[in-house]
This record gives sequence, C-alpha cells and structure tokens, in this order.
Amino acid sequence: MEPLFRQLLTEIGDNPKRAGLKKTPRRCAESFAFLTSGYGQKLEEIIEGALFPSDTEGMVIVKDIEMYSLCEHHLLPFFGKVHVGYIPDKTVIGLSKIARIVDMFARRLQVQERLGQEVCDALERVLKPKGVGVVIEAHHLCMMMRGVQKQHSLAVTSAVKGNFKADQRTRQEFLELIR
Repeated sequence: MEPLFRQLLTEIGDNPKRAGLKKTPRRCAESFAFLTSGYGQKLEEIIEGALFPSDTEGMVIVKDIEMYSLCEHHLLPFFGKVHVGYIPDKTVIGLSKIARIVDMFARRLQVQERLGQEVCDALERVLKPKGVGVVIEAHHLCMMMRGVQKQHSLAVTSAVKGNFKADQRTRQEFLELIR
C-alpha cells in the first residue's frame, strides 16, 4: 500500500519527498492495515471456545461498545456506540467476545446498516439464542466533513432476530435497558 499512498500524495498536488511527508506513505499503510484488519479475522477464532452452558433465561446486554469503522463509500471514519442484547437458549458467550465480534466487523469497509446485521447474524449463528438485537448509534464523518456538513447528526440503526423481532415487549425491554 505504501506506493499507493505515495502516489495519492502526488495526485492531490503535494510532494511525498518533503520532510513532513517522507514517512507518511508507510504510516498510512500501517494505519490502513490496522483499520481493515477485520478481513483477516474469523468468527471461530475470536470466540475461541468462550461459549458456556447456562440455564439463564434473562436478557444479556452489553451496551456502549465503542466502535470505529470506515465508510465503504468515502473511506472516511464513522464512530459511535453499539448495544448488543440476546436471550440465551442454554448457551452464553464471554462478554468480551461480543465486543471483539463488533470490532471484527467494524474493521472492514462498512455501512452502518450492514455492520449491525453482521453482528446480529454472527451471534445468532454461534449462540442459537431465543432472540438477539443490535442497535448502533454513530457519527459519520462523510456527513460531517463533506457533503451536507451536518455536525450533530446521528445515525441510528437496529437489527433484530427471534424474540426481539416477534415480541414487541421483548424489543421494548431491550430498548429501555440500553437507554
């Protein structure tokens, strides 16, 4: 990626050989590799056996998970909070694994709507819960720095399955608990 970033600096009209930019192509390549590291991760490796039998039937929620991603349309960051809830059906997952799953999908070129759906689908696949819900609240620099330039806009998306989708009371409980 380093030569590509060097070429990009030239294309925008700057000199990649000037003192302040000499190491920029390498730094950008390293940064971009980290920001897109989710492509090299697999759900099974993240979970690493952190699924545990449980008789719990109450809702499990991890809220305010910090999330940083890159918009696939402009390669600009979007960032915010992810709230994840599920109702176990004989299996629970280590709580930190939920945040790691969010990170895996967020560290790919994304749109917020798909990010929430991918987290929801992954948890449904590995846990087979009675229901799962994901709500994301995010600020998009593609809307703040360019385009409509709205500094205080917040995009909110949700993805729900099982009881969260079928039962209004379950969905409402989840929404009340994440507020």
